[in-house]
Order: sequence, then C-alpha cells, then structure tokens
Amino acid sequence: MRPTDRWRLVLGRYADGRLPAPQDSDGLRYEAALEYLYGREYAGRGGRADDGTDGSDRDLSPGSLDPSAPSIVDWLGEVRELFPRETVETIERHALDRYGLTELVSDAEVLARIEPSEALLKTLLSLKGHLDPTVLGEVRRIVRAVVDDLRRRLENEVRQALTGRLSQHRHSPLAVTANFDPRGTIRANLRHWDADSQRLIVERPLFFQRDTRRIPWEVVLLVDQSGSMVGSVIHSAVMAGILAGLPAYRLRLVVFDTSVVDLTDLAGDPVELLMTVQLGGGTDIAQAVTYAEQIIENPAKAVVVLVSDFCEGGPPSHLVAAVRRLVEARVTTIGLASLDGTAHPAYDKRMAQDLADVGMPVSALTPGRLAEWLAEVTAR
Repeated sequence: MRPTDRWRLVLGRYADGRLPAPQDSDGLRYEAALEYLYGREYAGRGGRADDGTDGSDRDLSPGSLDPSAPSIVDWLGEVRELFPRETVETIERHALDRYGLTELVSDAEVLARIEPSEALLKTLLSLKGHLDPTVLGEVRRIVRAVVDDLRRRLENEVRQALTGRLSQHRHSPLAVTANFDPRGTIRANLRHWDADSQRLIVERPLFFQRDTRRIPWEVVLLVDQSGSMVGSVIHSAVMAGILAGLPAYRLRLVVFDTSVVDLTDLAGDPVELLMTVQLGGGTDIAQAVTYAEQIIENPAKAVVVLVSDFCEGGPPSHLVAAVRRLVEARVTTIGLASLDGTAHPAYDKRMAQDLADVGMPVSALTPGRLAEWLAEVTAR
C-alpha cells in the first residue's frame, strides 16, 4: 500500500480532492469499510455532511444503525477479509464501545461473523440480561472460544505454580523444558568437551524433578459481579476452573452484588459459570465476606481471595469488621482490585487501605501471579 493510500485511510473523507485516489479496487474497499464506521465520528463532532449541511438532520446518534442488519453482516465480512485479526478486533471494539452499534451483539448472523475476543465477551456479558434468546447459542460459542483460549494460555503456568516446585536435589527422566538443569547438565557432560571446536557436546541433559505437595487448604474465591468488574469476572471463572481440577485444594466459588450466590457446583465449567453470572447492580461486600466466614471449616488452613473494586454499597465499618474477624481467626486473606491480564485497576483506594490496615493486603494481580502467591502461602 502506497503512503498516500495510508494517509487516505487516516484522513477519511477529508482526503478527497487532496490526495490521489487509490490505484486499485482494494484501496477503495479499505476506504469504504472504514468510512462505514468512522464516518459517524464527523457527525458526532459537528462535522459537515457530504451534502454541505452540518449533518444535524441525519440520524447518526450513538446506538443508531441506519443501514439494515444484513448490510452490517456484509460490512463485517468485508472487514474480516481486508484486515488482520488484531485490526478486526479493534474495529469491532470501536463499533461497540465508541459508536454504540449494539446490533452487533443482538443479531445471531452478525455474531456468527464477529471474531471472538475478550473485549467482545465483556460487552456480551454486560448486555447479557438484554440479549434476545435467539442469539444465546452464538453467545455461548463466543464464551467458549475466549475461555478456551485463556485457559490454554494460563493453565500450564498456574498448575506449575500450584502443584509443586523444582527439587534442586533430584532429577527426573522426563524431559520438560521448564525443568531444565543447566549447571547439572554442564557438570555431567564435561568429559565430552571438544577442545578443538571449543564446544560442549551434551549427551545427557538433566531435568529437575518437581516436588509434589498435598495441601489441604480451603480456597474461598469471592468475586464481585458488579458491572465494572467484568474483566476480573472472566479471569476469575477461568482461574476457578483450573483450581477446581486440582484435588489438593478445596475450592468454594462465590459471586456477589447485593446478594450472595454460591456457584461452587459450576466452578469446573467456566462457560456455564459465565452464562450464569448477572453483571450490574449494587455491591454488598461485607455480606459476601461474612458468608465466607460462615463456610470456612479450618480457619488456619483457609485462604479468602476477594476480587472487587472495593466500592462498598453498605456501611464501610461492616466490611472492615468482617475482614478483621477473618484475620483474627487466622484466615489468610488477600484483596484483588483486579484479576486479569493487565492488572491496571480502578478501585476505591481509601476502602482498600482500611482493609489493609486490619490485615487484608490489597493488590492487582494476573492469574499467574495469584497462583504464585497461593503457592507461597500454602507452602508455609
């Protein structure tokens, strides 16, 4: 693509008459595909319409879809054919978040063409209570695709942290790259040093053996399902699915808003779990912490992980008192202001500090870092 063609894509309609037109039909297709979406920006900012008016009489308000749904399907197909996957995801996210084209997630044919992504899943979960029943099959397909991708990326890291640490004294016949012992391998193969080529010929690589631990710890995962926590809800569901598959842990999974719902029975199925949660509403964190206090059987061998933005809807003193009781009972606690791939949260810092003052440290972690923290706690 020529530099002038790239500038035409950046400038949109303002490039007409100032830059030469694309020399091939694909260039025109690129422009038309982007104009369909980003042309709405001009009307939204008071730009002039193609007919010379100010565009005030044109229905391009957020949430409007002047073209019919089939043309949206055609547009999505065009976008996916022209642009790489990362760009497609960005365009779809802008269509949903910036321009309010919610028909993208309310028409089964449209959903079937959208690339599954975490951003799309967040939107679907946020709108789940308002979706037409006819699209739920496609919604479930997208949930499964995103969950499977996240689990594939996280499971090895999480399981490795939680099921055992490397033994620095024993070696294993299993050749696992992550367990490679470089120093031991060098020592064991020194007799194969080739002085002429100045190379060490490795005939027998060594790999550490992992220590396995049986830890009868209870892990209570309390997940805030208020609308602002949707990213953390997704990662919590995947994390719960992994933990539920480890027999050394007894997982209790609880979601809450102003009510508390024990979803432990669904912890092993992140897809069904995400199809069950209802995002939105108020937040009563104290009630959830009190529930955790009631279900713990052995406080000295229990961990409570509270995933929340700490925007407490009830009296803050009730939450502080509930956390204090857990800590005084010797329950290990941690508050997570974020549990996702970025760990850049927005949360009530004053409330978080109040909880830290009574013994619940508050942090923002990725699932992998949470697994490492759990491993350290349960190894004591």
